[in-house]
Amino acid sequence: MVVAYIGLGSNLGDPRAQVEEGIDELAALDGDHLLARSWLYATAPVGPIDQPDYVNAVVALQTRRSPVDLLGALQAIERRHGRRRDGERWGPRTLDLDILLYGRRAVTGPGLILPHPQIRHRAFVLVPLADIAPLDLAVPGQGALGELLRACPMQGVARLAEPPAAIGGRPAPPLSCC
Repeated sequence: MVVAYIGLGSNLGDPRAQVEEGIDELAALDGDHLLARSWLYATAPVGPIDQPDYVNAVVALQTRRSPVDLLGALQAIERRHGRRRDGERWGPRTLDLDILLYGRRAVTGPGLILPHPQIRHRAFVLVPLADIAPLDLAVPGQGALGELLRACPMQGVARLAEPPAAIGGRPAPPLSCC
């Protein structure tokens, strides 16, 4: 078993509902176990395309799946939410699921680079990750989470007032910080 951190984001339809449903679907993956989930955050979009703000979160998922198999499971969830991969980068999304970290492994292969190559530049990932991961968490090849947070501009990230919702009818796992 390995702990993978998964980033979730949505800015189409009802973004909060899309992210909450995505978390529920991750919690229901056969053989995997949701360990923790972050608060929800309203975040400014990244990229040149004019689009609505996002809702983002991060979960910790204990899994037996390989990185490639986990990616396949995440893409199946995205497709169920109407996600279309049409080649447009940084465009609006019904639901976007990204493997941020897969244990302490660095992976480079077709269609998958871990840790996520832009993690150090993305406050919308680092801030919710810090809700559920220790600040000394090593991001392979990039440094500790706390160092990355201190170096990353925080503009455009605001925690939503509601606490994390229940997962599958159970209370949400506790936040490890914040």
